[in-house]
Amino acid sequence: MDLTANERRLLSALGKRKRSGIPGLAKDLGTSEEAVLQYARLVSERGLAEIRKDVKKSFTLTEEGKGYREEGLPERQLLGSFTGSIPVKDLQRHPHAKLGIGWMRKKGWVTIRDGIVTKAGDPPPGADEIALRSPAPGGEGVRTLIDRGLFTEHEEVTFEVFLTPAGGEVLAAGLLAGNEVGTLTREQITSGSWKNLKLRRYSLETHPKPVIPGKLHPYQRLMGEMREILLSMGFTELYGGIVQSAFWNFDALFQPQDHPAREMQDTFYLDEREDLPPQYERVKAVHENGGGTGSTGWGGAWSEAKAEQCVLRTHTTLLSIQHLAAHREPPVKAFCIGRVYRREAIDPTHLPEFEQLEGIVMDEGVNFTNLLGYLTEFYHRMGFSGVRFRPGYFPYTEPSVEPEVFVEGLGWVELGGAGIFREEVTRPWGIEHPVLAWGLGVSRVAMLTLGLKDLRQLYRSDLGWIRESPVRGA
Repeated sequence: MDLTANERRLLSALGKRKRSGIPGLAKDLGTSEEAVLQYARLVSERGLAEIRKDVKKSFTLTEEGKGYREEGLPERQLLGSFTGSIPVKDLQRHPHAKLGIGWMRKKGWVTIRDGIVTKAGDPPPGADEIALRSPAPGGEGVRTLIDRGLFTEHEEVTFEVFLTPAGGEVLAAGLLAGNEVGTLTREQITSGSWKNLKLRRYSLETHPKPVIPGKLHPYQRLMGEMREILLSMGFTELYGGIVQSAFWNFDALFQPQDHPAREMQDTFYLDEREDLPPQYERVKAVHENGGGTGSTGWGGAWSEAKAEQCVLRTHTTLLSIQHLAAHREPPVKAFCIGRVYRREAIDPTHLPEFEQLEGIVMDEGVNFTNLLGYLTEFYHRMGFSGVRFRPGYFPYTEPSVEPEVFVEGLGWVELGGAGIFREEVTRPWGIEHPVLAWGLGVSRVAMLTLGLKDLRQLYRSDLGWIRESPVRGA
């Protein structure tokens, strides 16, 4: 049998012990563990050795997880803090309300109606609570705790190489390692001395060691493509902080102060507060009585204290209105791709943080037809040939539409919202021309274009998936 020098050396080392781990063989051969594994795979393809892989998983509690192991998960502690029913505002005083309310609802432990939280019974410990006490590899509860940041997963992979009977026969027949030449020098070729050398056999059937080039993460690459498309269409990019006042996040966009989306179970509120801009009184007037826009507003008393509260931004539209407030004269064409935060339970289609894309166009005479044209052009450049629109409703645009794209195998899929900013949004800043606005969930586009079923894949450090993902357009 025509074996390479390295294959012979490996078989000789195996002949002394019949079976060995990769570290031991690497020490015997004086080379790296990666090289030994490569030799072993070549020999195993010839049936002379067998490689057995063993994967051991272990789980370690994070500091947060250690606390919950002693005291119970936030939702369990919160559930045990009341009996029967309790007003949401009273329950929100509990230190674990921010996390606990969402998880209690997700698990079906409570119902919330008309501001009252009611227990649905006395639930037994779930898979995640059982795993918190005693993790089981691959269990559903363990995966949930890993996603919640309460467990870290460690994986140890070991390989053991066994000499097969066929390998033993080759050894018994005698192996001479010899000095094989794998690369010829210029002198050997010109002098003709290569004729007397023992050349290493070159096999066309053996795959070379893969070369893994560096490349962008598929999600980052997709966002880069979106950015390049909009820049090529004449837009400028906006940037802004993730911590914003409720004024810019909600009030400046004509969202009422009692809107459900502003509740703590939907929004991350911070202890910080931020002073209101000088024009806040115009926004206040729009909310209370329409501010001379022809609207009646939302009525009631508008609270400066509530508007001063700081939040983790729930959308990037606030950057659009901030930009318009500073650039009131046309033309304005701008966009933003940024991360936003909402109190969502983690599952294959929801995460508490994700990316959004926002775009605005403000100019003389622009209209609803122009808006549809911009959106159609953008989606076409993203690779969606079929684009259509259906009526929609959003608090800060009128008229409003929801763009849909056609995806093979899925049909028509809704990809965001769009419309023309209402006068209640633009009038307080002295903007006199129409403003076209749209937004879409970048992660949803990524799932469609990358063929994913689980949104969490976009944020995992899965090198195998990243390496196998083809470069778009290749």
